[in-house]
Amino acid sequence: MVGASLACALAPIGYRVAVIEAYPFGGAGPPSYDDRGIALACGSRRILGALGLWPLLEAEAEAIQSIHVSQQGRFGAARLHAQEEGVEALGHVVASRVVGQALYERLSQRPEVALIAPATVSGFRVDGEGAELRIQGAEGGPERTVRGRLVVAADGRDSTLRALAGIGSLQEDYGQTAVVANVTPGRPHANVAYERFTPSGPLALLPLSGGRCALVWTHSPEQAQAVMSWDDEAFLGRLQAQFGYRLGRFSKAGRRQTYSLSLVRARCLTGPRLALVGNAAHSLHPVAGQGYNLALRDVAALAEILMEAARAGTDPGAGEVLDRYARSRASDLARTIQFTDLLARVFTNPWPVLSHARALGLVAIDLVAPLRHQLARHSMGLAGRQSCLAAGRSLEECL
Repeated sequence: MVGASLACALAPIGYRVAVIEAYPFGGAGPPSYDDRGIALACGSRRILGALGLWPLLEAEAEAIQSIHVSQQGRFGAARLHAQEEGVEALGHVVASRVVGQALYERLSQRPEVALIAPATVSGFRVDGEGAELRIQGAEGGPERTVRGRLVVAADGRDSTLRALAGIGSLQEDYGQTAVVANVTPGRPHANVAYERFTPSGPLALLPLSGGRCALVWTHSPEQAQAVMSWDDEAFLGRLQAQFGYRLGRFSKAGRRQTYSLSLVRARCLTGPRLALVGNAAHSLHPVAGQGYNLALRDVAALAEILMEAARAGTDPGAGEVLDRYARSRASDLARTIQFTDLLARVFTNPWPVLSHARALGLVAIDLVAPLRHQLARHSMGLAGRQSCLAAGRSLEECL
């Protein structure tokens, strides 16, 4: 989704773009109870709007009007409200299937974009004229080469391109596993997103369409194995005990999946004729829901810089262009990674004194408006300098 989002941004401003994807395009399938939700911050909604994608998502996007943060077994909670921040919504939750379909619909209409799928990258080299990728078709199909002036790696946490370019990464295993599922509460979710810190780890419930909630429940790897072995009745009972009855009694659970959690950060964002975006550059703990949102800000920053390069007639893969991209992302990446990592560590530490401090911190946020505002701006992706797309303006408007 990250690479396709960048292609949507670049095609209208004069670039020819090849999107190489490991899975077939357009095969997302019909709606399902188990559709995985993506949390889109307010800033991400602006970026998608500037790319012309939001009208394709809006009908199936569920607004987040409030965020409720609490700690199991302790007093105090912090509450953030869209109205207090002067925005229509703090964010939205939309099925990844819907986002994928919107991206495919938009890209398939652009003659400047070549969709190459299913295919994977098997080689990468740079010469004096540009960069060359060797790509392998599905099921041992013939190899082919693609040449361009710039390669963008948007191929995930275990990025093949990052490895082929010799860019190392800093990796730290959190020793945690996220159990992900959709559940149906007994009461309407009222467009409230919940973040509850429990002894087993953070538990998030996000409002979804159809009265569902998207659940992300963090455990140790051993606990996660046990959670996956429970039947639905036991699963919902344990969830109820951890979350409480703010949403009534949970009545249904969908298919469960697990994801191991680690912090991964590339040692640098660029190499010769190569830029990293999304999880190829940084993979975060889901506690603050910043993964795809941070990736979209990568896309927005890189697209703006490449637009300026096109306007100036500059080679988009030139070192000075890529250096500008790396500098433009340094502050946001450092701030967001530090914030997410701190939450993941502070709210999973069982030390009793820290538990009291966490409770007092939540009360302070709830009572002190400037603290609430700062947390809300960060959660919405509106802190710091905003790129053209993040400000809600199309790249054509910024020319």
